[in-house]
Amino acid sequence: MRLHPGEIEAGGWRATTAPEVVERLRAASPGVVGRPRVIGVDGRGGAGKTTLAERLGDAAGHSAVVHTDDVAWNHACFDWGGLLLEHVVKPLHRGEAVRFRPEAWAAHGRPGEIMVPAGCDFVWIEGTGIVRAELAPWLDASIYVQGDLDEQERLLVARDGDSPEHREQVARWLDEELPFLRREQPWARATLVVAGPPGPDLLVAPPTG
Repeated sequence: MRLHPGEIEAGGWRATTAPEVVERLRAASPGVVGRPRVIGVDGRGGAGKTTLAERLGDAAGHSAVVHTDDVAWNHACFDWGGLLLEHVVKPLHRGEAVRFRPEAWAAHGRPGEIMVPAGCDFVWIEGTGIVRAELAPWLDASIYVQGDLDEQERLLVARDGDSPEHREQVARWLDEELPFLRREQPWARATLVVAGPPGPDLLVAPPTG
């Protein structure tokens, strides 16, 4: 498996189910009362984070999923931690609903807003860079989705298109992603590592690092 520089390949994989993963994350975050558990789902672009967050949300029930790509849209690939913290994570910790329309959405005519209703049991925040030092104290538990870099590039091209423009976008993304993840090392900080892209059974390992 080709991994990021500095990333350690996970070992001790065990096949499990989405409900079992939810219960492990619940057990890892005892004492959360009056607000949802805030769970970060990190991993490289194309690793399967969105699919995993949605599966875990369905298994948990009373869940919402927040995509960091929506916060980052027309803002920055990775310099969005402060926006997410102030407008999404802190309201969740206060037990409040989230209604956030980023300035970039208004500036570029994107309709709608980022919304999380009050009363959720879990909020899954998925995106590359969520399990960073700046945000880690605010996450009740977290997952890192590990996969092969070559497979990541193939999946990104398959998802976004094979045109020269899209290939250039993938290259620009990787130019920022590689040093960012090498610095933050979310695989060492996460509660669990999950093999990606996630299949019918989830392969789960302890954090590495």
